Amino acid sequence: MPEFLRSLLMIALMRHRHCADLLATGLLTLLLSVGLAASVSASEVVNNDINERLQRLLPDMDGVTVSETPMDGLFEVRIGSELVYISEDGRYLLQGRLIDLDTQRDLTDASLSELRLEQLASLDRSALITFGATDPVHQVLVFTDPDCGFCRRLHEQVDGYAEAGIQIQYLAFPRAGLGSPTYDTLVSVWCAEDQHAAMDMAKAGRRPPAATCDNPVAEHYQLGQALGVTGTPALVTMDGLVIPGFVPPEQLRSRLDNLANSAR
Repeated sequence: MPEFLRSLLMIALMRHRHCADLLATGLLTLLLSVGLAASVSASEVVNNDINERLQRLLPDMDGVTVSETPMDGLFEVRIGSELVYISEDGRYLLQGRLIDLDTQRDLTDASLSELRLEQLASLDRSALITFGATDPVHQVLVFTDPDCGFCRRLHEQVDGYAEAGIQIQYLAFPRAGLGSPTYDTLVSVWCAEDQHAAMDMAKAGRRPPAATCDNPVAEHYQLGQALGVTGTPALVTMDGLVIPGFVPPEQLRSRLDNLANSAR
């Protein structure tokens, strides 16, 4: 296997080592099943060595874009929902974060946020279960698992988020995977006549009455995986920034205010 592909597979494995089926059906399929091709949107500015190497290694499929970075000799490569960097001669592949120390801006996270927003564009917001402020200053998507201790802790403070002007919009993310008992609980929550009461019950450690219906639980779980969610709660801002873990209401409000101010 070419070293370039081997490196990409290792990146995927490190990010999703807890979920072998995701590797098999996700990036592994992307890289190997059809044969990946570079759709280079910045071909007129990308060094020919990169172009030639990508096209030689990854033929016959769209899905890769290459763009310049502010750093001389370094290009950004987007492969599906993954992001890596490559030297202009096509020899060196780098995984990591690119940060502008003058502006203190995380350029990698900015690019990943753009990718997340593209993936979130098709999300049916009407299928989310919403708690918190009804006329919010901030809205946050939260991938949640009712059997997660910190998810329960976050839910215990929904009134605090409401007071802080934050609306919590829940998406389902059963960490044990599709078909697990947690998955069944989340299906019952989304299919309940009173979703809020069912969510309260699940977050209190009780099982809501079993129910089935057309539901978005599997779709939410797959979206979370595509966004790189590996644990819960995982908060996603309206700008596509992922905030992992539980953040108390006032701290979250301060963080969201700072993000909004820096974006102006």
